[in-house]
Amino acid sequence: MIDNLDRSILRALQADGRMTATALASKVGLTLAPCHRRLKDLESEGVIRGYRAEVDPAKVGFGFGTMVFATLRETSREAIRAFEEAVVAEPQVVEAYRLFGDPDYLLRCVSEDLPGYQRLYDERLAALPGLAKLTSTIVMRDLKGSGGLPL
Repeated sequence: MIDNLDRSILRALQADGRMTATALASKVGLTLAPCHRRLKDLESEGVIRGYRAEVDPAKVGFGFGTMVFATLRETSREAIRAFEEAVVAEPQVVEAYRLFGDPDYLLRCVSEDLPGYQRLYDERLAALPGLAKLTSTIVMRDLKGSGGLPL
């Protein structure tokens, strides 16, 4: 069970995932050994799923964002599996959510520009298995990215 001390550790790491164990221990009011033990427990239990750098999409050539709503022709187990495997394999789909109701999925895609998105749409998204309909909307501005959880 996650307690308040674990939540403090998680809050600190969401703010700075590169924080040293010593700095983390100091920030949450623990000595190094118990802090390290809690951190390892959070990792082994899958509470902490990983560490990564937050990259500015525009600075690496992916400044054009779209939200794409996908509706499947059928929702059999096989159709869902095939669609989801294809979506996970597509590198320009950076987030994907299965939804209740219509549409079936929300995909966040990145590309270099509008012509790049058109190529992605025409060549790969429109060819996703089991697809009935795609609807795209262009992201005007990212107000709140994938920040941390409200711990």
